[in-house]
Formats: sequence, C-alpha cells, structure tokens
Amino acid sequence: MMTRVRSAVSSIIGGIMASGSSAQETQPDPPLRFPYSRPDFLALSPDEVECSADHISRPILILKEMKLPWAAGYAEVINAGKSTLNEDQACCEVVELRKRLADPSSPSYTPTRRRSSLPSVDILESIDSSEVKELNFHYWALFDGHGGSGAAVFAAKFLHLHIEEQLQEVLEILKNPSLQPPTCLCEENPVHHLHPSAGCSQRGLSRAASLRGAAGAPGSPNTMAPRFFMEKKIKQESLVVGAIENAFKEIDSHIARERMVYSISGGCTALVVVYLLGKLYVANAGDSRALMICGGEITPMSSSFTPESERQRLQFLAHLQPSLLGNEFTHLEFPRRVTKKEVGKRMLCRDFTMNGCRLMLLCFVAQARVLATIGVTRGLGDHDLKVHDSDIAIKPFLSCSPEMKIYNLSQYEHGADDVLILATDGLWDVLSNQEVAEVVSGFLGNCDPDDKHRYTMAAQDLVMKARGVLRDQGWRIAGDRLGSGDDISVFIIPLMHGNSQQPQPS
Repeated sequence: MMTRVRSAVSSIIGGIMASGSSAQETQPDPPLRFPYSRPDFLALSPDEVECSADHISRPILILKEMKLPWAAGYAEVINAGKSTLNEDQACCEVVELRKRLADPSSPSYTPTRRRSSLPSVDILESIDSSEVKELNFHYWALFDGHGGSGAAVFAAKFLHLHIEEQLQEVLEILKNPSLQPPTCLCEENPVHHLHPSAGCSQRGLSRAASLRGAAGAPGSPNTMAPRFFMEKKIKQESLVVGAIENAFKEIDSHIARERMVYSISGGCTALVVVYLLGKLYVANAGDSRALMICGGEITPMSSSFTPESERQRLQFLAHLQPSLLGNEFTHLEFPRRVTKKEVGKRMLCRDFTMNGCRLMLLCFVAQARVLATIGVTRGLGDHDLKVHDSDIAIKPFLSCSPEMKIYNLSQYEHGADDVLILATDGLWDVLSNQEVAEVVSGFLGNCDPDDKHRYTMAAQDLVMKARGVLRDQGWRIAGDRLGSGDDISVFIIPLMHGNSQQPQPS
C-alpha cells in the first residue's frame, strides 16, 4: 500500500517538475526597457544609425544643428569591432525645476523632455533674466556602457529626472537662501569627510533631525553619544551636491527594480556636469574624464576609479566580508601578476593598511581586475554581473557614488577658448591631458571666435585625433601610435556662455 502511495506521489511531483521545467524552457526573454538608439539631440534617422555602426569606416558623428546649450560641441565614433553596438550614450538637457506630476522611479513612468526640443542658442541668449521665475539647470552627461548598452541607455533617459526630483526637495531653499536652516546635524563619519565637497540633502537633514530627536533622555536605549555628531553651517552648494549624490543612488536602485521586469543589459560609468546658480557641479563614477582648459591652464575635474585607484576600499571591503570572495580570491595585493606555479611560495604583498610590502605564503592567485572580471570600480547597473563560471557577485564591490567637484563659474571672466571637455575612456586611452589640451586649444585658436560651429568642429577634430587613420597596421594616430579601438564620445562646453545663462534667485 505504502509503495503504491509513494509511486503516486512521485508521479505527481515528477509531473509538476516536468511541466515547470518545460514552462521555464519556453519562457520568453523579457522585453527591452528601451530600444537601442543614439543620443536624441543627434536626431539621426534609422538609416543613419545603421550607417554609423560601420566598424570599418568608423564615421564620426556630429550635430546637424547647433542647438545644444551654450553652443556646446559634441562628436562620437563607434569602436573598431570591440562590440556590435556603440555602448556609449550621451544626454544634454535644460531642465526646469518645478513640481513633478509623476515619480520617475515608477515602473510605468515614461521619460519626456522638459521642452519639446532643446532650445536654440539664440533663444537661450535672448532670455531676460528678470523674466525667469523658476530655476533651471543645464545638464550634460556621458555614459560608457559595458556588457551591453541597456544600462547606459536607461541612465541617459532617467538620471537627469532623478536629479530634478532631488533638487525639487530643496528648491525653496535654493530660490530663497534666507529660508535655509542655520545648521545641520551630520554624522561624524571619517569616510564621509574624506571628500570635502560631500553634500547634504533635505532627506539627509530629516534623517539627522530624527536621529537627534531619537536620542532621548540619558540612559534610554536610544541614547547616542554627542561625540558621534557635529553641527555645521549648511552651504547652498552642499544641498546641490547631496541631491546629485542621492540621484546617482536612486538611478542605480531604479535599474535594479526595472531589470526584474525588463531586459537592461550590463552596466555603465557616468560622468555628469550640472550648471546651477552660477556653479558647475562635476560628478564622476567610473573612468571617463573631465578636463578644464582655462587661460591656458589645464585643470582635471575628475578622477578615474579603477582597481588600482580604489585598492584600499576594495581590500577593506574584502577584509570585512571575506565571504564575498567565495574562497577563490584574496584581499591582498601583489606587486605583479602571479601564476599558479607560485602558489605555495613566499611572495611580497600588502593589504589595505600598508603602503609598503611584506612577505607571506601565497595561497591564492591575485588578479588585476575586480575579481578578474571588470576594470572599473564605480558606475551604474551590473546587478547580475558575476565572476565567470561561478556565483560570486561583483556588485558588492562596485560603488554608484560619484566623486564631486565644484567650479564657481560666476567668479571668473572666461574667453572664447576656455572650455570644459568631457570624454569617455576611448579618448583618454590614447591621449594624455596635455595632448588633448594642445589639440583643442590649437584648433580653437585658428577659428573665428564668433563661429557658433567652432566647438562642434573642435570635438570632431579631437575624436579624429584619437581614432586615427586606418592603415595596414590598423588605426594609427600621430607618431605611428596605435589609435583608439574603443567607442569615443566627447562634449566640449564653452565656459564663456555660462555667466549670462542662469539668473540668481531673488
């Protein structure tokens, strides 16, 4: 009797598992959240998008019309066969800060432009500051995708909307500095204060206030020692920085939520410039780069985040949570790549607390990339990225927090040749800061200062210098060096146009 019962149960369970397995095998792939496209402001037709993907000729794409804010220039080129699609994405917007009618984090939200199209330079220059009642910010962004273009396309569609949403929370304070709270309560966090520009947000202020209120009377369970907190004056720029930092976190969480329903491939780095109330805010998460050329001087406006530059953060995380390494990696760093033959021998190494080296017995093989998988340590997406042939997740080691730098544009007078250059790593792989400055300054120096196309032509020339010319030995640049085989995207933003664009709040 029991045998027949067991057989019947086994048959039922087997049928359920088989039908479930069959359903799983036939389950269709989730739909794309957004189809692949090139930046909207290029206004390319489907045929032009297809022609731009020619990996042999690698045509350089530029603007058809000079309609970007400040007459900014833009140019891009696809890779030399590295990936089927150009995984770089770009976005440029003039965003009005006003009450939002929909939440950009909602799965049903579809991004729309704040304007029917980007305003022309003539329209922007004709705006009377006294007539502008609402604040707006200018926005330029580059996203360098990897493992697919999905995350880069998504970030190009949504990040500026998340920045708008965060700025909306502190809009009244930005418009009326007299309403600004006199002090804020910030947790005394050594990591937080490594970056002097780290900002506060309205959400952060509320959280700090709640913590202060939750402290209660001495001896209560919620009592928190005063030494963990400090009060400080709030600067207006700190609210903007905090809003941008929060927006990066929100867009990363947004990608994580939507990839449960839609196909959003890979991840991307993000380099963003926001102009608001006379200041430029440069936010970078990844290895793209921003460079300012002003009065002949070169000023880096970003840092590259790689396994080398973030060695201590990665090692410290691995030291605190060794389970993340899956018993296949070590948090220690070696002065060179080691081989399996050297496992069991004594070698020089160092951990996150050291600048020098020490001898130890080698038990694991160290890798140059993050867990031998990815060469950048900050960016958006990559929620499903794992070490090859394992279940070790890479995401815990990747940060979406940007480095922030601020430049007070309203304090200086700028000439026609003073520019801010944004470019993905395809450019910086083959050209140094000095070489880029020489190319751009040399080109602009030979152009008519009144030519509104000069910055677009300068961007085109810069991309051409990095791409090079196709020869028998491949793409070559000056000095017969190997040219860039990666996607390249470049913004050149003239600084002289910024002083008259943004009205100061009353």
